[in-house]
Amino acid sequence: MQQLLRTLINRVRYLQQSIQRYISPYFVRHRFLSACYYFFFDTSFWYEQQAVLKGKCQYYKNNGMQNGSSSLLRRNIHRLEKGLIMQPRRNVFALDYIEETINTYRQCEEVGSKIELSELSWAADVLNEYFSVVDKSHPIIASALASFSVCRNQFIENKKIPYLECNKVKHSIEPAQLAMLFKARRSVRWYQQEKVPNELILAAVDMALQAPSACNRQPFEFLVVEPGDKLDALAILPGGTAGFADNIPCLIAIVGDLSCYPFERDRHVIYIDGSLVSMQLMLAFETLGLSSCPINWPELHRLDLRVSKLLEIPQHKRVVMFLSVGFAKINGKIAFSDKKIASQVVVFK
Repeated sequence: MQQLLRTLINRVRYLQQSIQRYISPYFVRHRFLSACYYFFFDTSFWYEQQAVLKGKCQYYKNNGMQNGSSSLLRRNIHRLEKGLIMQPRRNVFALDYIEETINTYRQCEEVGSKIELSELSWAADVLNEYFSVVDKSHPIIASALASFSVCRNQFIENKKIPYLECNKVKHSIEPAQLAMLFKARRSVRWYQQEKVPNELILAAVDMALQAPSACNRQPFEFLVVEPGDKLDALAILPGGTAGFADNIPCLIAIVGDLSCYPFERDRHVIYIDGSLVSMQLMLAFETLGLSSCPINWPELHRLDLRVSKLLEIPQHKRVVMFLSVGFAKINGKIAFSDKKIASQVVVFK
């Protein structure tokens, strides 16, 4: 009976897919028709749309603040930094958001320990630098400076301000060494059943957080799942873990937070920034003697519902990808996975 029901369901799905393939060309002729297609025939984007809207509502509810951080403050301070490094630098800039920045800074000061002191000290230093170089006779700037002057502003010693290229951190890594690291980092699926030390995970995350992100908002967090019922339940959800789900000693979920953005235009930034930090995280693990494997997370709302429940995260926080991490088995094999060559690059003149 179950086999008959499964066969019937598969036939219905095949018929549905056949109909969609036949009618879809008629709906691509106009954006409105495309919207109608996804409203009537394919609900794939409904969960994502709701997640984006929930993130937007959460952003406004919390005035752009998330756990221990303010994405609005980080964005605006980074915008000020870009104004400070312009060549030539203008003596009047940021008029459209400087008042918002000061108000946000004051709100962050008011919540005190709920915001990272490092974030506040960076903001204070950049604001001090901004007011030291702009034309303070401009009415908008003068008003913003008056508001800023009443802040506690006790972090100016750190000097977290833009600096010269010649003063940036130096490294001694040669291209050949970097290439070797890239080649050494491979997707490993067979691990020793040994606990991954928390200090190594924290060290890798600390390195990974140097990854660039849009306006330095860093809209992601890392959820580490150790062996147990939760890991067992999570490991079987992505299709890419078939065959080795029971061999994962540690699973990390890289989670993007849509409440860092008030506009739908930024809905994909969590995936871009999450991918950038994930790549650096994998390379960091490699330098620490740990192997890893990025695990694709498909856009399937039924799986999103399950993973949100298991990780106890709201809908506006989306899993970008999973990483399995551990000490590699010496006798475990690795897929060769030949890579494309540099001739694939297309150069425009």
